[in-house]
Amino acid sequence: MDQIKLSAYKQNLERERLLLIAEVKSHEKPVDYGTDTEDREEEVDKEVAFSNELAIAQDLKNRLEEIDVALGKIYSGKYGLCEKCGGAIEDGVLVNDPASRLCKHCGTAA
Repeated sequence: MDQIKLSAYKQNLERERLLLIAEVKSHEKPVDYGTDTEDREEEVDKEVAFSNELAIAQDLKNRLEEIDVALGKIYSGKYGLCEKCGGAIEDGVLVNDPASRLCKHCGTAA
């Protein structure tokens, strides 16, 4: 892979990483609903909403982990290689998802 493409993928991954970190923080902090709970149903609604926020934060953390793996591969010189077959991951796949771990063939076979 040429250095220009590699640099562009790295920039995209780093940019997405920063956005994800900020978004994770916003979903993890507890929302202050106040203390004037009218009934148990309202309390349950608040608990469900907070639980949903934590689930979203976990999904974002999973994506963050994928990005960290991809950045690690850039630094180790293994970026753009399929984890299954060892072949090159196509540019079209990396443009769509720069954190992709599989080539087009292995990704569709999985």
